[in-house]
Amino acid sequence: MIPITTFSGLDVAVFGLGASGNATARALIEGGARVAAWDDSEAGRQGAQNAGIPLVDLFREDWSRFAALVLAPGVPLTHPEPHWAVQKAEAAGVEVIGDIELFCREREALCPEAPFIAITGTNGKSTTTALIAHILRQAGRDVQLGGNIGRAILTLEPLRPDRFYVVECSSFQIDLAPTICPSVGILLNVTPDHLDRHGTMENYARVKERLIAGAGNATVVVDDDWTRAIAAKYIAAGRQVLTASTLGDADITYRSSRVSFRGEPVIDLAGVTSLRGRHNGENACAAYGALRLAGLVDSEIAPYMLTYPGLAHRMEQIGQLGNTIFINDSKATNAESTEKALAAWPHGIHVILGGKAKEGGIEGLRPYFPRIARAYLIGAATDDFAATLAGVPFDICGTMDVAVTRATQNAVASGAPESIVLLSPACASYDQYRNFEERGDHFRRLVAEEIARRTAP
Repeated sequence: MIPITTFSGLDVAVFGLGASGNATARALIEGGARVAAWDDSEAGRQGAQNAGIPLVDLFREDWSRFAALVLAPGVPLTHPEPHWAVQKAEAAGVEVIGDIELFCREREALCPEAPFIAITGTNGKSTTTALIAHILRQAGRDVQLGGNIGRAILTLEPLRPDRFYVVECSSFQIDLAPTICPSVGILLNVTPDHLDRHGTMENYARVKERLIAGAGNATVVVDDDWTRAIAAKYIAAGRQVLTASTLGDADITYRSSRVSFRGEPVIDLAGVTSLRGRHNGENACAAYGALRLAGLVDSEIAPYMLTYPGLAHRMEQIGQLGNTIFINDSKATNAESTEKALAAWPHGIHVILGGKAKEGGIEGLRPYFPRIARAYLIGAATDDFAATLAGVPFDICGTMDVAVTRATQNAVASGAPESIVLLSPACASYDQYRNFEERGDHFRRLVAEEIARRTAP
């Protein structure tokens, strides 16, 4: 744990007692702060109480005594309206911050030389964060990985000058980190997301930009209008910004599986199944740029990028049956994510779609329909998706087990040189599963059963 000493001797309110909220409270207490913690849910309060965290009903408390409100990232800060705890803090002139901000202040006060690589973007954050951490570990560095992936940031090992902190940052977390100041910042992309939280695309992009504004050095993928404008702004201001692109000219480019730096090929990702597709080319370019800015050389980056094992549920190859490859992309909870999966193969895709649909459904996938050999529909989105799949053969399967059986049968029987059974649902999971991880794990078990049954003597 990282004790937060910058609030030692002060009263601090903590609201939102999930994993990160409880970690925040413990880190503040360990650093000498007097914590008053609360949650709207009885379950959250009970869990904190069981962990020895002092509870105070913040709705009835005198807020003038607090030095800060540390808010869990999932609690509304501005939209659709500020949570009551935020309103009370603002009325009393109390600053509202999050656990990333606490980390940044502690690092600045005690160990500013500790390398801090922060990653944000609408898509690709987790893969890029995990890829950077993997390469650093393989290159012999002391690495702590956390934030919006894995462990809450304040549960990481204490600050040390030679310890790398590789931190995934969501827009919710950046919004609560006004002094975020990574030694290296990464911005991958900015596309419509979380507008119910940020109100407009302009606000959303402004929050993402804050990570680059505070960074000592930065890598920005310039493949959308928002990131292109942000990179240009800071380059014009004389900041050290490496640009990356899979579409045009940049410092770091990705073409035909090759990553190049200023025109010189440095890494060939052909055959690296964990980094398939153009979107993973973006992630690889961003990781390469960040690691160069962090002081690594090519001989410490290239060999270990090739050994990256990938993350579960993100274009994860989980099995093969003859010429049929099985891909678990359960993390694809919207059409934009599924588009990236479909773009990875030119044809022969047997795709499982469905769940709780997002706004717009799968209309955006129409350019990729010719790549789909057959679709297998499950969950609540079945009727809407069936109406959209004009000209694409599909089966209405209802449940995952039926879809996996039919997709496997058809893919194996196709006789194609390569056929893909792809779970990339373009939907949230909560009509049939608790989360995308549970959905992906179920797919994995069903695929293993199919392969075992078909290969049994």
